[in-house]
Formats: sequence, structure tokens, C-alpha cells
Amino acid sequence: MQYTAKQNSYIPNANKRWNFKTGAVRSGKSFVDVTAIIPMRIRERIGKDGLCFIIGVSKETIERNVLQPMREKYTDAIVGTINSRNIARICGEDVYCLGAEKVSQVAKIQGVSAKYIYGDEVAKWNKEVFNMLKSRLDKPYSCFDGSLNPEDPNHWLKEFLDSDADIYCQKYTIFDNIFLSPDFVSNLCKEYEGTVYYNRLILGEWVRAEGAIYRKFADNPKKFLCKIVSKSEKDQDKENQFLFSQLCGIVMAVDFGGNKSGHAFVASAHTKDYKNLIVLKSERHFGDFDSNDIDALAIGFAKSVMDLYGNLDFVYWDSAETVLGRGIKRAFQKSFPSVIVRPAKKHHVNDRINTTLRLMGAGRFFITDDCETLKTALSQAVWNEKVSHDERFDDGSTDIDSLDAFEYTFERDMKRYIGAG
Repeated sequence: MQYTAKQNSYIPNANKRWNFKTGAVRSGKSFVDVTAIIPMRIRERIGKDGLCFIIGVSKETIERNVLQPMREKYTDAIVGTINSRNIARICGEDVYCLGAEKVSQVAKIQGVSAKYIYGDEVAKWNKEVFNMLKSRLDKPYSCFDGSLNPEDPNHWLKEFLDSDADIYCQKYTIFDNIFLSPDFVSNLCKEYEGTVYYNRLILGEWVRAEGAIYRKFADNPKKFLCKIVSKSEKDQDKENQFLFSQLCGIVMAVDFGGNKSGHAFVASAHTKDYKNLIVLKSERHFGDFDSNDIDALAIGFAKSVMDLYGNLDFVYWDSAETVLGRGIKRAFQKSFPSVIVRPAKKHHVNDRINTTLRLMGAGRFFITDDCETLKTALSQAVWNEKVSHDERFDDGSTDIDSLDAFEYTFERDMKRYIGAG
């Protein structure tokens, strides 16, 4: 099997108590782990005291990032699945597979001796989980291998990597992976250009998220403006035009306001195979509204979308407000019974931001002139510079409501949009 120069260097030199690979996405960090390092470490310790662990953000990410790629190389006879006891049989050993977002999920590590631990996406772990591991690697042959994408330079893990602990650490850029298609690398660089993610996920640097989140949009909103036209109206000389017939899966979302915020409504659609994300309309309302008023606003917004585009497929409402959400569902059952109404998934905000930035960078995000509230929200969104992690600033001075509603319209399809690139 062929490896890059960085990967070939890791195999013989990663012989410390703590061994890390930090850096860019798709740079080959995990590939060398699943094809060589993890099987080698486990086999070296067969028959020795202690337990083996694979720890990731969740059991689902362990399966996707670690076990499935290992299974593709070594077959399911060598790499098993995670059972109800959180154990997978790997290379003849029982390996505990645990999620690290919450301390409670890995409490069983307390009091046990670990002869080997593999860590996936370590920078996304709960800090207490990582600290718990330090006393578990208590054998002369105990060791840890971990891979991660860098985050804020004040991150707790960066502090550990810079300490005088027994650490071997490699840094990867995307350009270290010579097996990637040049077109793929070029496109990914373009998607992240001008954002904090370029430094982190392309160059593998620990840098702070600061300033405007959607800088490309804020610098030139007109670049993202589009028109939806009929076939007879289409002008071949004008860019950013889409036919009504090209719109698929028209989705509306609602974010309910609190004390300082407003009730936001956004509708979006995608083109074939999720190639483009098009925001069709946005509104934001302030006032002393009761649930009936909000229902009426939602129905009115939906009707205006259907009047313009002829259809509405889904409505997603802010799942934090179940009473208001049920009211929205009843209102649609009465007025538009064919529209499917569900609570929003509310995936992690930074995943939603990442997807939006990639679509903007790739020239696959568009907005109509009926989206003034969202246009303002995207232009004014900034990172919170008062915290040591990536957080969108939210003190009531910017329109987070419209951003949330917008993200609820596409969050269920983030993988489809990214895959379509």
C-alpha cells in the first residue's frame, strides 16, 4: 500500500506515549491510522494487561470514520461492529468504542487500565474526557494515537500539545496528500478561501475565528443575487438566472423569537442533485404576538411563497418551542394539508456555517431580492471574539433569527450539498 512521505514518517517515529496528527481535511491523517497504525498497535498488545479503546465524538462517527474504512481493508471477519456493550471485536481483541462529547459516556474508563487508545476528532472532545485518559495509560507499553483538525489557538488541546509531555506530533496540510485529485484540491481551496476554515482545514493551522463570518458575502452581496425567471424571460447574456422549473424541494422554516428577537421566516430551494442552494424569500416580524398571530404570519408567508413559486414541500419549525410548533402544524393541516410540517433538526451551528461558507466559496449559493432580512443577517454576522471556541456572536444586535431559520431549511441535506460539489 502506498503512503505519503508524512504517513511513512509517522509509522516508525510515532513511538511516544502520546502520538498526534493534526492538520487539514483529506490530508491522509486517518488513512494511515485505519490501514496500519490501529491494527499494529492492537496486535502488538494482544495478551498484555489492559483494555483497548477507540474514542470519537460519538459511536456513529467512530463507525463512519474508523471502523467502516478498516472493514473495507480487513473485512468484517477482522473488524466487527459495535455491540450493545459498546465493544467491537478488532484483530482478535475486544475494543471498547465510546463517544467523548459527554463525560458520562466514557465513565466506564474510570478505574480501568488502558493499554491502547485511539482518538478520532480529538479537538471536538469534552476536555474532562481527555483529562480522564491521562491516568488510564498506566502501563509501560500504554500509548495513544489521535487525529484532529485544528481549531482556536487557545483550545485546551493545543495547550497540551505545546506542553513538555511525552508527545510526537505531526502537522499536515492538504498538499501533503499527493494522491488527491488536483481538481478536488483546487475546488476545496476555493470553497474555503477567505475564511478561518482555509487556514485550519487547508493549511492545518491553529487560528482564531474573528471578524465577519460570511466575508465573501458581506464584501459583495450583489455577487450572490439571482433571479427566478420563466423560460421565455431567460436572458442568455445575464448570469445567476434560474428557471422556475429548476427549483426542487421548496422548504420553509420558522425561528420563533424571544425577548430581544423576532419571528423569522425563510424559504429556500435547491436545483437538481443539490447543485445550488437558492434562498427565495425571507421575513422577520417584531411585536407582541400570541400563538394565533404567529400561525397567521406563517400561513401568510407560506401563501406568498406558493403564489410566487407554485409549491411548498416542507416546513420546519424551531424545535425549542414545542407549543408554538404544534400550533404551526395545526395551522398548516387546516390551510395547506399537503405540506409536511416537522421540527427542525438543529444540527450544530458551526456545521451549518461551514456548509454555507463552502457553497458560497464554490459559487453555489444564491439569494433573491425578496430576502432583505437574510441579506442583512449574513452581512452582519460575526464571530464572538470574547470566547476561546468558535461561536457566532449573539447579543441581540445582529439577526440570528433569520440565520437560524435559513439554516433550518437546508440542514437535513448538508451531506447532499457537500457531496454534490
